[in-house]
Amino acid sequence: MKNVIAMDGPAASGKTTIGRMLAERLGYLFLDTGFMYRAVTLAALQRGVDVVDETAVTHLSTTIEIGARPPAAEEQDGRFYTALLDNQDITWAIRAPEVDANVSQVASYPGVRAEMVRQQRTFAAKGHCVMVGRDIGTVVLPNAPLKLYITASAEERARRRWHDRHQQGHAASYEAILADVVRRDKIDSSREHSPLRPADDAIIIDTTGRLPQEILEEILNMR
Repeated sequence: MKNVIAMDGPAASGKTTIGRMLAERLGYLFLDTGFMYRAVTLAALQRGVDVVDETAVTHLSTTIEIGARPPAAEEQDGRFYTALLDNQDITWAIRAPEVDANVSQVASYPGVRAEMVRQQRTFAAKGHCVMVGRDIGTVVLPNAPLKLYITASAEERARRRWHDRHQQGHAASYEAILADVVRRDKIDSSREHSPLRPADDAIIIDTTGRLPQEILEEILNMR
């Protein structure tokens, strides 16, 4: 198995679940880079920074401390990792609807992306890493020896997001979530900097109607 694995795909495609399972099986570091953009978005919302003010949000991204660690014994609540913002647990806060609605805007800013990419490459330089995001294979780690693009239909991804929201106690309609998924796809794939797309040499895996374990075994059989 390759030393560094780049895994990209749209929201709710299953890439985080599969990436975590893959890293666990291999004993690799798992880094879901999307949480970093969510952390910047949450920080802006909490501190009253207008998310459409690119200069202010970019500056904010360079002044906050973003981290991640394995869940502690008292944090076994379904989380894959504990996300930190200035040493505060924000694991579930970054999954709030308000963050969902604004993260694509924040992630579109070149200055924010440059700061996050710098941090992501530092993680990857240590090796034995599964890095998940939207531009890992195309921008962050263009020389990664194995690149995977995990996708699924918009309807399937909306259903998964709807299920997660209800498990977390958020009331939301499937139709509204589907509309948001389609909207975010358009923003992510059409932005000028680091648009969402598979790398030319990425292996594309469609997870619609498939179990994560099945996909994990498929990846493990790649050599």
